[in-house]
Order: sequence, then C-alpha cells, then structure tokens
Amino acid sequence: MRRSVALPLSVLSRSRSQFTIHNSQPELSVKRVFLSGVRSHTGCPKMDLRESIAHQTDAALALSKHLLLTRSGDSNLVFSPLSINVVLGLIAAGSAGPTQDQLLSFLKAKSADHLHSLASQLVAVVLADGSAAGGPRLSFANGAWIDQSLPLKPSFKQVVDASYKAATNLADFKTKAVEVTSEVNTWAEKETSGLIKEVLPAGSVDGSTRLIFANALYFKGAWNDKFDSSKTKDNDFFLLNGNSVKVPFMTSKNKQVVGAYNGFKVLGLPYKQGEDKRHFSMYLFLPDARDGLSALVEKVGSESGFLDRHLPYNKVEVGEFRIPRFKISFGFEASEDLKKLGLVLPFLGEGGLTEMVDSLEGGNLYVSSIFHKSFIEVNEEGTEAAAASAGVIRLKGLAFPEKIDFVADHPFLFLVREDMTGTVLFVGQVLNPQAG
Repeated sequence: MRRSVALPLSVLSRSRSQFTIHNSQPELSVKRVFLSGVRSHTGCPKMDLRESIAHQTDAALALSKHLLLTRSGDSNLVFSPLSINVVLGLIAAGSAGPTQDQLLSFLKAKSADHLHSLASQLVAVVLADGSAAGGPRLSFANGAWIDQSLPLKPSFKQVVDASYKAATNLADFKTKAVEVTSEVNTWAEKETSGLIKEVLPAGSVDGSTRLIFANALYFKGAWNDKFDSSKTKDNDFFLLNGNSVKVPFMTSKNKQVVGAYNGFKVLGLPYKQGEDKRHFSMYLFLPDARDGLSALVEKVGSESGFLDRHLPYNKVEVGEFRIPRFKISFGFEASEDLKKLGLVLPFLGEGGLTEMVDSLEGGNLYVSSIFHKSFIEVNEEGTEAAAASAGVIRLKGLAFPEKIDFVADHPFLFLVREDMTGTVLFVGQVLNPQAG
C-alpha cells in the first residue's frame, strides 16, 4: 500500500531586525502537514474549480521542476505542491500591495478571493475523506497558532476559519516557545497518523515568533487492481551513474493504462474508488533513455497544460511489465527555492504582511523560512498519497504494438492526482528504489 504525508510550516516574527517568521515544512507521502506563519484576508467568489486547479498545477509543476533538477542531487525526492500552495495561500490572505500581487502571480491566481475560494472547494470537494464509501482514506487539516498578545484581524480570521477550516490556538511564544513547538509537532503527528513526528525542528520557534500556520494531509489508497506479492521478484534497476542495484519489482499480466509518447511512456495506476465522483490515480513517467529523466522533468515543468496532453486513459495489453516497490522520505527548507522562482517580497519584512493581526507589529512581519517534509511508500497493496489530474487532450501517441512494454528499471518521475479536478497532491522522482 502506498502512503504519503506532507508537512510544511512557517512562523512569523515581528520585524526583520526584531522578529523573524520561522517556517518549517515537512512533507511526506502518506501524510502531509504544512505549517506556515502569515497574515491573510478573505473572499470566496464563485469560480471554475477545474480551471483554477489547472493554473495552480502549472505553478506546482514549475516548482517541481526546480526542486527535481536542483535539490535532489543523486537522491530520491517527494514533496506535496498542494501543501506548499496552501501555506502560500494563507500568507497571501494576510498580505497586501505588491507582496500579495507577487504571491498571486506565483500561484497563478486571479485574485485573493479566487485563491481562497479554491482552498474552500478543495477542502470540501477534493480532500474529503472517502473511506466510508469505499474510496481512499483522506484527512486534511489546517491549524493556526497565534501569539496571545496579537488579535487577528476579523477579515483574516474569516478566511482562516471559512476557507481554510483552520483551528486557531493561542500561544505564548515569548516564554513557552519549546512547549508550542511540541504542541505543533504533536498535532502534526496525530493528523498524519504518526508518519510525521517532527514537523518543526528544534529552534525553529522562539520568542520572536508570532504566527504559525500548519497543514496536514493524509492519503491512503488501495490499488484498484492489486499486485500479487508472490510474483514480486528482484531485478536490476539501472542508476544514473551506470551501475545497477537489485530491487523488488511488482508485475501483473492484467491490462494497464499506458500511453506512449515521443521519448517517454506514462503508466496510470488507479486507486479503488468510492461512491463519489472523485478518481485518484498515481502516474509514472518513464523516459525511454535510462539517463533521460532530467530532460523529461524539464518538459513536464515548462509546458503549460503538459499533464492534460500526456495522461493515458485507455487500458492496453502489456508485454513485459514491471515497476519497483519504493519508499521515500524527503525534507527541505523552501524559502530559497521560492526566491529563485521570483517569490521574494514575503521574505523581506517590508510591510507586506499587514492584514493578519490588528496590531502595529503587523507592519514588521515577514516569513523567515518554510520547511517541508514528505514520505511515500508504494507496494503491492496500494499507496498512501494524494493526487490531482487535468485535461483530456493528449498528443498523438506513438503507434502501439500488439502489446506495450512498461519496465520501470531506470529513474522515473511520479505524481499522485485526483483526476476529475486535476488536483496534484504529490510529485517525486525515483533514482534508486533501494534508497529511502
């Protein structure tokens, strides 16, 4: 079974010289928790959910490209763009002027109201638990810890409560920073079913912290067609350095959802669905060349609407078919990555986060860091993860032989997606299934 969890978090402080916003974002595939400290205001007009998600998917894949090409080195990677977007959405809700404009541009959102409306619909429609109806188990929770000396602005609290469904907690950062850290970590562990035990690292919260926003997402889904574990056998997986390692490969003779494109193939693995209309799947993007992952990642993250044009929908006969079991844990601090992608103003402390608290301190808040941690596990039973899918138009595929092979024996890209709306919950790459 596959599990995924992701936790991001950020803490706000008073001024660049006096206070710092501490963020810690851990994410893991089986459960996710995002935490971020920021201000925001409300607004939730009607909007086209699929179109809005398509825009955010483009933003998510651009960030994915940056992380996959610059962060992973020679290691496996998994993270939740959805979780990071939620954190940035909360920050946007408490921002104003050029800072908010930059956040909205980065998230490809028309307005703050549309962004918060999207968050509200994601919580209510896409991320609702489906286990009672026979579908994947989903848990999505937002939390906010606010310094007891700072009253939230009513407009910001409205967005936090109504759009993000965040439970608010008063905190004494000045004298009990360690206790608050423990409280947030306990919350994250509970919301991720124990998968993420420390979303906030030691020292990330101190007396200058003013706000923490946290998001936890948990997904656990069984494959629609489970793999027979008795048929799992060790085989060679070829690494980027030319070496190979023996790892367990799952296999099946059943028809599979596979598409062949110019230079790569895509495998769709649907999860068992419930009675609602949601449809979660995992997709594996396998380059034809053993060293072709970087070029494929560049394509996926650079072309708008790429997923819509390159996701398979039909089952075909397979010839040789093998995919490895894998388990990945990955964490990083995201602020420098976001800055390199043009999101700079929230981190400067120049009065852009004025819409969170009803206090003069609001003019001096800034985001100091954003931490993210993720975990994912894929095996014969299924996976715990979240996914989003867009589009139906795909490029003309290559002519299929009577049977098509899909042998994931070299580095590949994967994502978890909800196909009706196109919501992408997890993105990652496997360079060595033997490594954690």
